[in-house]
Amino acid sequence: MSWNTVIGQQQQVRVLRSALLGGRLAHAYLFTGPDGAGKEMVAFELAKALSCTSSGTSPEGACGLCADCREMEALLHPNVEYLFPVESALLEGSDSPKKDNRKFTEAKERYDTLLEQKKANPYFTPCMDRSMGILTEQVIQLQQKASFMPREGSRKVFIISQADRLHPSAANKLLKLLEEPPPHILFILVSSRPESLLPTIRSRCQEIIFQRIPERELRSWMEEQRTDIAPDERESIVKASRGSLRRAWELMLNRMEPGFEPAEKAIRTKALDYLRSILMAGHFHKAILSAEEQTKNLSRQELILFISSILLFLQDAMHRSINPAFANLNNPDIADAVDRFARNFPNPDLMAISTLAEESIRSLERNAGSLLVMAAFTSQLRPLIKKNQENQGKN
Repeated sequence: MSWNTVIGQQQQVRVLRSALLGGRLAHAYLFTGPDGAGKEMVAFELAKALSCTSSGTSPEGACGLCADCREMEALLHPNVEYLFPVESALLEGSDSPKKDNRKFTEAKERYDTLLEQKKANPYFTPCMDRSMGILTEQVIQLQQKASFMPREGSRKVFIISQADRLHPSAANKLLKLLEEPPPHILFILVSSRPESLLPTIRSRCQEIIFQRIPERELRSWMEEQRTDIAPDERESIVKASRGSLRRAWELMLNRMEPGFEPAEKAIRTKALDYLRSILMAGHFHKAILSAEEQTKNLSRQELILFISSILLFLQDAMHRSINPAFANLNNPDIADAVDRFARNFPNPDLMAISTLAEESIRSLERNAGSLLVMAAFTSQLRPLIKKNQENQGKN
């Protein structure tokens, strides 16, 4: 691993690398931007560069081979603390007097599973389903660890994932740390919703904004990572990922499973059937039943792909409506269906639909109730597709 392994984000890497080489790192950073843009991966790369005993201070970054780099990749380096939302049972400790420590043991198993997923996918953002956010006890532990000097090197790095989910009391304790930061601590807060952070916390961090990964860079990265994936499948992943490295990585990993069959087109078929039921007069109840069925039969990641499929199809229809000769479709194999939809619904409110889809996907990624998310998505989608058409009918 090195700075060269970061996908996209050249300007962001340039700023961090220059600050590192020039000894001008801020005491706290806030990495913001869409989910899957690689914010946490870059945070760990910076931490690795600070701790690498071989070549961390070189322009290329960490060597990826020394003991420190290997410890970092295993999430075991003593100079790095990684926080994300966990269950309160995990903080009670194995010596809890509660019955057989069962809650702690089960929570620890779930926590360890998430860490294994993080090791397998550097773009994965862990969050325990039963978590109430980043808890006060977690920040108290950070305060205690901040008093110890790093094992080697000049800095410890505290990486706080999903910082917008800090419990209010935890946020206030973190603020105290940021107001009087120990000189040997580098804070990296990571958030896709920075507006939810306390303004006083944001003001004490240097913000670096990450961007969604362009298709051309995602495509190039996939060509290097998985030469065994056929070009048409690769293009399908690029489109379905919509600039998210996390989603692309998961779709690629799925193709390594024995007996794997690409699911994108099957899910797209379900999504288009669902879309038809939304738009057919008198069939809205079928759309609600369909949404309920999807939440029962599809995993959380498959539901994200389901919503993405609808959005990509509607984007195609909008392009064809504006320019019937538009060729760069997300779904070139069903161009006839795209054209029919474009003729029947020429003016959907695509901006509002995109916002709705992104918010629904973000809710699913943050472990919101799948049925509630899909029910809300269903009830709001139809009027957005038919809004302009209905307004024209009134005129």
